[in-house]
Amino acid sequence: MPDIQQMFKEAWSNALAGVNAAEQEAEKVLNRIADAAGFSPEDVRRHAREFGERLTVQRRELERTIDDAVRRTANRFRIPSKDDLDALQKRLDAIAEKVEALAREKSA
Repeated sequence: MPDIQQMFKEAWSNALAGVNAAEQEAEKVLNRIADAAGFSPEDVRRHAREFGERLTVQRRELERTIDDAVRRTANRFRIPSKDDLDALQKRLDAIAEKVEALAREKSA
């Protein structure tokens, strides 16, 4: 079975690459529109800043949506979180210590 974590990483990477490409394309379009409309350099900077801010907000929303979807999907598969694994490791360590102590008592 393929590593699910790796699949999620690849999907996330592809999503970010798509967002980056969209941002670059949007910047090109904005520059063409500015040239065609005869905007001043200050107008272009102002519009670009506003557009960039909207893109940033939308990108954060997209990232949050993807994170939520990944989390929901992982929960459906009952994949333990890092915290779950850490807690389990602590419990196993405590049990191993008890077993070792019992073995020492028995051999003494």
